[in-house]
Amino acid sequence: MFNFSGKTILITGASYGLGANIATSFASAGARLILTARTQDRLESVGAQCREIGVEVLCISGDVANEDDVKNVVAGGVSEFGCIDVLINNAGISDSRGISAERFPTDTFDNIMNIDLKGAFLYMREVGLHMLMKKSGNIVNICSIKGSGANENTNIAYAAAKGAMRNITQQLGCEWADRGVRVNAVSPGYIITDMTRMALQKLGMDKIIASRTPMRRLGEVHEIVNAVLFLASDMAGYITGHDLLVDGGTNAGNGYYQIQPLLHEWNAETAPMAPGAYPGLVPRPEWMESLLPGLPGIHFPVADRK
Repeated sequence: MFNFSGKTILITGASYGLGANIATSFASAGARLILTARTQDRLESVGAQCREIGVEVLCISGDVANEDDVKNVVAGGVSEFGCIDVLINNAGISDSRGISAERFPTDTFDNIMNIDLKGAFLYMREVGLHMLMKKSGNIVNICSIKGSGANENTNIAYAAAKGAMRNITQQLGCEWADRGVRVNAVSPGYIITDMTRMALQKLGMDKIIASRTPMRRLGEVHEIVNAVLFLASDMAGYITGHDLLVDGGTNAGNGYYQIQPLLHEWNAETAPMAPGAYPGLVPRPEWMESLLPGLPGIHFPVADRK
């Protein structure tokens, strides 16, 4: 369905999870790849999988929040392959401790904003300039449904970064449209990946989220990857400035939590919500009570888990 033969794709955050799946999917579609992430050995492992498929791959480690690293990755990719046709802005982090906005640490806020927003902008700027000079190219930003409205299962920094990413997508999608560069975003709903598995599956939050999703299930990684491939392809040639929600209908529905989110309990002693959390109209099921201590390794030592 998708053919990217002769195209060069730069993917950030390509060392694991969604980024790795995007990389192998583009490789299967025939693209040359420039892969970047902070951890070189993980990056090389993904690169090796893509080379086995039969495509050329350049792996360059770097921090998306470091301007010199970003310029080095872009320059290295252009030097190796001659051009960059597609940028997939995938790198991002969050914070799973469940700290409410009124207690949220400044250093954590800054770190998330630096990687999720500043880093994405640096790549859009550097790759965008290259694409504008050659009068063609397109960018797909990995955003989130948490950038489109309030959500009880997020933190303030992630919501702020993804909301800004959505606005940048619309702005540059229009600003660069008449010079041959398209800019779009894919906003996943709740998807099981390496980054989300602990919070969603192992704590049972997937059951609550699925009950509030019109399709009554969480998404699969390939459903996000397919949306990315579509927006990066010529089939989306008349689409720019668009944020494609891949969320099972979540954002089309209205409402807020009926059962009090577990994360409201995780920091009740060290960083309590002020003056207290809304208890919810529906009592939490008994099976959730064992999950109240929080995330193993974050809220209590893993060895203490019974």
